[in-house]
Amino acid sequence: MAAVSQSANLVEKAIGHVDGGVTEQNMTNPERDREAYGDPSGEKMKALVWMGKNTVQVVETLKPKVIEDRDVILKVTGSTICGSDLHLYHGSVVQLQKGDILGHEFCGRVDSVGPAVKNLKTGDRVVASFQIACGECMYCQKKLSSQCERTNTNKVENIMYGGRTAGMFGYSHFTGGFAGGQAEYVRVPYGEVNLLPLPDDVPDERGLYLSDVLSTSWNCVVDTGVKEGDVVAIWGAGPIGQMCAEMSFMNGAKRVIVIDGGAAAWRLDLVKSKTPKVETLNYTDLAKGETVTSKLKEMEHGGPDVALECAAGEYAKGMGHKIELALGLETDTSEIVNEMITSVKSFGRCGITGVYVGFTNHFNIGGLMERGIRLIGNGQAPVHLYWKDLLKKLQDGSLDSSIMLTHRVNIDEMDTLYEKFDARADNIQKVFVQTRFSDPPAPGTPALTSWK
Repeated sequence: MAAVSQSANLVEKAIGHVDGGVTEQNMTNPERDREAYGDPSGEKMKALVWMGKNTVQVVETLKPKVIEDRDVILKVTGSTICGSDLHLYHGSVVQLQKGDILGHEFCGRVDSVGPAVKNLKTGDRVVASFQIACGECMYCQKKLSSQCERTNTNKVENIMYGGRTAGMFGYSHFTGGFAGGQAEYVRVPYGEVNLLPLPDDVPDERGLYLSDVLSTSWNCVVDTGVKEGDVVAIWGAGPIGQMCAEMSFMNGAKRVIVIDGGAAAWRLDLVKSKTPKVETLNYTDLAKGETVTSKLKEMEHGGPDVALECAAGEYAKGMGHKIELALGLETDTSEIVNEMITSVKSFGRCGITGVYVGFTNHFNIGGLMERGIRLIGNGQAPVHLYWKDLLKKLQDGSLDSSIMLTHRVNIDEMDTLYEKFDARADNIQKVFVQTRFSDPPAPGTPALTSWK
């Protein structure tokens, strides 16, 4: 995949960009052009950067500066690591470059603003959406912010997908090339659009997750149409799968079955401990001749009504797909999606929220067509469509993001965190990453963990 990624960079350089961009892109680290992007004070910051496949480092780099009138420079008070960051770590997402600052989930306090910013001021507490929206295009007017037409001019993505997502923080040049929030400062284009003020009764340890995981989980559940009385099966017991289980019950599901196994099997016990109504299925404990599909149909006549994919396409189980991925014959395995298709009831609904980046082989299109299965790509979640309502749920207590929070670490140790998180080690589910600007831990949240 590293060769594919670098080839994609060369292709993008050769073919240029799509017209219509409205913000500076492909500036994933202020050090790439100190005069153009670095703060004139010369102040340094710590940041987590990608250095190659399975290699990240915490480095000192320049603090970014305001370069456009609607920019906000944010002093980061909290960030985290996401399962989708591992796709970058593994080199599965194309167009990464050495030194790119990663991280797409973060909150903080306003440090400085561009001259056109009127509704935010220095010191305001805010959370950022992981996507960068202009607030004005066709999609933004409908709050479908993840599909903004004007903040990502990457032509390779446009050719591959028939369209482009919005720009995204810390997620390669494929999504615009924006420096991410696993850092002490970050530049936020269109700050008034992409930052949501946090009230005093929502600490960073709860509000941070509006940035991605809460909005993504909610989108997965409602976009796939979970409704009263449904039986829901969820592939993946990570933070997204865990919150999808909780939110499925909030939307009236009768039963929720969460599937995981291997090195991540401990997550099933964690989810069960936080949401006791959940049922679990450990695929590594299946008897000879049993499959996930056969077990689900044993647990529920005909299978579940709804299947939610909260894992990702890079994790092959069978040798055939492992070989095809290694040889670049596919970018994503179809195994989980095929399990979903064969597991649900006829005319069931399958939603894909785990990241799939390109093309897959051996897809069971016959099962999809003949049994009337609805396969729904949930897309990158449109955070702006949901985050105000989800903030209200955090405030009234109907939604508790703390059920997934297991660790707090310092940004100095983010490189170790990537290794631990990738290995599913130390029972790390969701993390709060603090910086020198963070407030003391909120009551009831995890104490600081250090591996030094």
